Amino acid sequence: MTRSVLLLALFAVSKTDLAAERLPNVLLFLVDDLGACDLGCYGSPFYETPNIDQFAQGAVRFTQAYAACHVCSPTRASIMTGKYPARLQMTDWLPGRKDFPFQKLKNAVVHQELPLEEVTLAEALKQHGYATGHFGKWHLGEEPYGPLRQGFDVQIPRWNKGWPKVGYHAPLELEGLADQPGDYLTDRLTDEALKFIDANRSRPFFLYLSHFAVHDPIQGQRDLVEKYQSKLRSKPATEEPAFVLEGNPDDEHPLGKTALAALLREKPYEGYAVLPNRTVKIKQRQDNVEFAAMVESMDESLGRVLMKLKELQLTDNTILIFTSDNGGMSAANFGNPKRVIPSAQLDAAYSTSNLPLRGGKGWLYEGGIRVPLIIKWPGHRAGAADAPVISTDLYPSILEMIGVSLRPAQHTDGVSLAPLLSGAAELGREAIYWHFPHYSNHGMQSPGGAIRAGDYKLLDYFENNTVQLFNLRDDPGENHDLAGEQPRTAAKLKTMILRWRESIGATTMERNPDYRPEK
Repeated sequence: MTRSVLLLALFAVSKTDLAAERLPNVLLFLVDDLGACDLGCYGSPFYETPNIDQFAQGAVRFTQAYAACHVCSPTRASIMTGKYPARLQMTDWLPGRKDFPFQKLKNAVVHQELPLEEVTLAEALKQHGYATGHFGKWHLGEEPYGPLRQGFDVQIPRWNKGWPKVGYHAPLELEGLADQPGDYLTDRLTDEALKFIDANRSRPFFLYLSHFAVHDPIQGQRDLVEKYQSKLRSKPATEEPAFVLEGNPDDEHPLGKTALAALLREKPYEGYAVLPNRTVKIKQRQDNVEFAAMVESMDESLGRVLMKLKELQLTDNTILIFTSDNGGMSAANFGNPKRVIPSAQLDAAYSTSNLPLRGGKGWLYEGGIRVPLIIKWPGHRAGAADAPVISTDLYPSILEMIGVSLRPAQHTDGVSLAPLLSGAAELGREAIYWHFPHYSNHGMQSPGGAIRAGDYKLLDYFENNTVQLFNLRDDPGENHDLAGEQPRTAAKLKTMILRWRESIGATTMERNPDYRPEK
């Protein structure tokens, strides 16, 4: 062998060794307010998501994935830390809902930023040589608690709040994100994310593409809106109601489904507001054309990311996680309890329907906390995973998938999903928990918590200590409350959730000294 041939052979071996040693890229694609049933591969009858659907075919699609909260900031904190929001005392969106006289209890105090002492997922990956980029929504604290202080090299835009500054159409008025007439926010964020991939193609990178979409304001691109207007006109008429009425199960005399259905036909319940008996309306149809257009733009974003990875030959060395921070907004935002929504503006207030799941964003029913989760781990299986999982699990899962040591003291409330991604059926976890010591903007439900253990889910309300019990295997729509029929199961789960709250130092709610129910 000549000297030149020998050198070429050695160079080829060294390149192979370097490729083998390179840690895989991690791409976390987080959507805001995307419901568990808002994708084609999860059964949407109206929205079109061909890129996500195709991606799911070669990945693991989780059928019982949960967000750690039914609103955004707490779930995002759980992803970044691997801890329950209650442990962090970040249990509501930031800055959180103010107190009103109608509340029996005062909202718990919420930490207004993710503590710098937490070793975020970005910081953990950075310690292993990753380039880290954050594109889109942060909503875990204003400066100096933004992404650049929490492990990210790049932040676009420099805007830490949880919603677009002025909307989705240019001018966007977001620092660090230039725009031109006709630009759309979802597309511009994708443009910048692709530049980050290009710039870091030769080293491991962590890309956190955290879209503002499909959070309100509900504004789609005009050509896509027109597409869905045409599609809606071609759909056959349905006799199913456009909205149902939901009451508060924690009231002293809660209203059942039959009573609520009867009230829906009465004049005091005709409007779209906080209605008598603490009732609100829940959207039952996926027919919002502006929202459908937003969903398709988000799908196009993932398609562009996948194409970029393919173009750079990075597909086989990139772990890609697609998920949402809470359920779909099927109940309007009543941060102002006096808000009245004109019937001509319903599409601006109600995004989607979560059927067959009950409730929506801001609710502890499945519609508020169950989310899509799709994970592609190259070289591992594709298919469905039915075990219950939660957003705290992403942190340890990513560390195990890239092959570095776990940090159990940090991601103490997460369990690695690697076994499920490798073919296991269960994780062996006893239960999953939620704690929401607040009144939600999206409905008039009492503050409360929940526990999911096996097939059973207990909802535990704080005003009057009411509980509801559901068997989600038999009743995923949470229509049949079993608390009276199975008191032992209800008592067991109640004891478990009380012990859990005590063990993590969960905040409690105080009585409201200014309580005036007439207000």
